[in-house]
Amino acid sequence: MAHGNWSAFLRYDETKGKPKITRSLLRRVASYARPYLPRAALMLLIIAFTSVLGLAPPLLYRDLIDNAIPNRDLTRLNWLALGMIAIPIVSGLISVWQRFLSASVGEGIIYDLRQELYTHMQRQSLRFFTNTKTGELMSRLNNDVIGAQNAVTGTLVNIVTNVIGLISTLAIMISLEWRLTILAVAIFPLFLLPTRRVGVILRDIARKAMEYNANMNTLMNETLNVNGALLVKLFGRQADEVQRFGQINANVRAIGIRRALVGRWFFLGLGIVGSIGSALVFWWGGRLALQGAFTVGTIVAFVNYLGQLYGPISALANVRVEFETAMVSFERVFEYLDLPVEIADRPGAVTLPQVAGHVQFSHVSFGYGAAGLALAAQAGESEEPAAPPAGRDERPGDAEESDPVISAPAPTLAPRLLALDDISFEIKPGQLVALVGPSGAGKTTVTYLLPRLYDCTAGQITLDGHDLRDLSGATLAHTIGMVTQESYLFHDTVRANLLYARPDATQTELETACRAANIHDFIASLRDGYDTIVGERGYRFSGGEKQRLAIARVLLKNPTVLILDEATSHLDSHSEALIQDALQPLMQGRTSLVIAHRLSTILAADLILVMNQGRLVEQGTHAELLAQDGLYASLYETQFRQEPA
Repeated sequence: MAHGNWSAFLRYDETKGKPKITRSLLRRVASYARPYLPRAALMLLIIAFTSVLGLAPPLLYRDLIDNAIPNRDLTRLNWLALGMIAIPIVSGLISVWQRFLSASVGEGIIYDLRQELYTHMQRQSLRFFTNTKTGELMSRLNNDVIGAQNAVTGTLVNIVTNVIGLISTLAIMISLEWRLTILAVAIFPLFLLPTRRVGVILRDIARKAMEYNANMNTLMNETLNVNGALLVKLFGRQADEVQRFGQINANVRAIGIRRALVGRWFFLGLGIVGSIGSALVFWWGGRLALQGAFTVGTIVAFVNYLGQLYGPISALANVRVEFETAMVSFERVFEYLDLPVEIADRPGAVTLPQVAGHVQFSHVSFGYGAAGLALAAQAGESEEPAAPPAGRDERPGDAEESDPVISAPAPTLAPRLLALDDISFEIKPGQLVALVGPSGAGKTTVTYLLPRLYDCTAGQITLDGHDLRDLSGATLAHTIGMVTQESYLFHDTVRANLLYARPDATQTELETACRAANIHDFIASLRDGYDTIVGERGYRFSGGEKQRLAIARVLLKNPTVLILDEATSHLDSHSEALIQDALQPLMQGRTSLVIAHRLSTILAADLILVMNQGRLVEQGTHAELLAQDGLYASLYETQFRQEPA
């Protein structure tokens, strides 16, 4: 993707962004209604019919006053009475049909837009999610999509209804009395003058309201999930969070009040203009009636039509305001839909039916900041590097992960500009390779580049001789399995979380994987067994139980290449022993890249890679690295020697 697009996204200021309504925007909005054109056309025809049907009652009133009553025509009176009953019944039944069509079109557009937006978000790189608040994403998927739907169904229906009503009402009014019609039309400019100014004001208010609601969604999402609630309680910050929520909530309240007042003043102005027009027509029409220019029934009908004339005029004057306000929702949705996908399959991407698991890093460098951009530009790359996941940032001065076993401090150096700098190593099929080094050395970055969660800014990473960027995402997802230090579980059953790796797995396969991961007996002891709900983020289970479930899930996937952060020092000795036992079948016969924290794993490794300050400073076997008497030997002397192998 182009650097400028992502940079613009990160710097985007909601309060300043005011995209204009252009033809391209309108065409794009119309494209979402195109699949529903037949229903929309039928809906418009029904609207036209009901609008014309609604013009009949004043004509019935005129006939009643001018003919039925003066001529004492009872039959005519009966028919007129039946007509006054039938017209609203028929109009009401047809309007139900029209509402069904309108709802089906509107909900269809909501479905399409939300589905497209969610699909696009799923295709984004990990960096997108580390730089975007979850509450903001929820706001775009819910509030903004619904607002966009209202722009199509509500505003469009109002425009068509009022245009048809205005034209047909004018036609009948001209046929009744052309002089009064000209007088009634003369005040039309007074309806249109305030519209432009009010439209701009309400447009800005709508954008701010959406921003404030997104902020409120973000705060609720961060503080009302299990992790957030636990953090708030542990630090006793409930009152502070309530106060912070109150401030944001007050902004939502204030902008809502302002929107209501601006709208009410606008409609008050339109109402006053309508009253002026009605008074002029009454005054001039009364004079003409006194002169015998037309009948009493005609003026009664004309007065009724006057309300039907100014109603659509007011509505059409407000349509611009509604339309501009509704377009803000489309603009906000399109801002996300227009974000380029950082990591996508190239045209003709290769899908490998079988993978041996031969991995090679060749002069790989990767940077998160300006240095990474400069390096990518020199290498001719078009992609901007992505930021690391929250809490795992490896920028200068930040720690990579909690690493209590290997905790030797890195040498004090000037802040480095690259997270990885010219890394080269090879993992042969079936080998176990251990990554060791002080915290912040770049180990996690290496493990994130292999499954292509990010693309390197220089150099090349190959799998079985194929550049990762030439392989399909499906190949990488099927081939590479990863167990992270913090295992994530969905708020669902144990079975559903395991089946996420392989939806077609049988119960026997589930149990086999769980036995290998030393978790089956625990699951079987639960009241609901494999149908037990694990809770939000798996909080009903301990850390060791979640880790073993994650191992079972990867075993079920049966990947060729395994990436593992085997940190277990935060667990009790029993859970640690169970996990260490579970790792043996997991790594057996697979190409494994492990961020090693235990001496037993390091001694079992075919190759040890020693990282420091983003560089690969040493590599070899345990004996070879001890003989070099370098960083690894120092780590071994300070951390490993006391640990039983």
